[in-house]
Amino acid sequence: MSTNVEDVGGTGAAAGATTTAGAGPVVTMTERAARNVKRIQQMEGAVGQALRVSVVPGGCSGFSHDLFFDEEARAGDHVFDYFGVTVRVDPRSMKLLAGTEIDFVEGIQGSGFALSNPQSKGSCGCGKSFNV
Repeated sequence: MSTNVEDVGGTGAAAGATTTAGAGPVVTMTERAARNVKRIQQMEGAVGQALRVSVVPGGCSGFSHDLFFDEEARAGDHVFDYFGVTVRVDPRSMKLLAGTEIDFVEGIQGSGFALSNPQSKGSCGCGKSFNV
């Protein structure tokens, strides 16, 4: 797959981004999230692999976000780079992730990646799934 990556200007999460999408990044990632992706890549032996972000059917509200390391690009993937982390999103998921910001949060009850998805119209009680 040929990747034509453009530089994306701006501030905030998109400041460290490059993208293959002509209009700029649709899915953004904070620098804090990128640092933690790199840390986990080291721990899991996945250095150099992209973070694939997708939406899968499931959960009590209809859809769930899925994040995992992926070695291969797929036809039609939207590819973004945030602070040295490559993010891949398939075209179907991109429609449901438009405007989503990936962050890493730490709190008294734990830490982890948090996706702020404006496409979500509601979620279940545990917060693991959403509907549109």
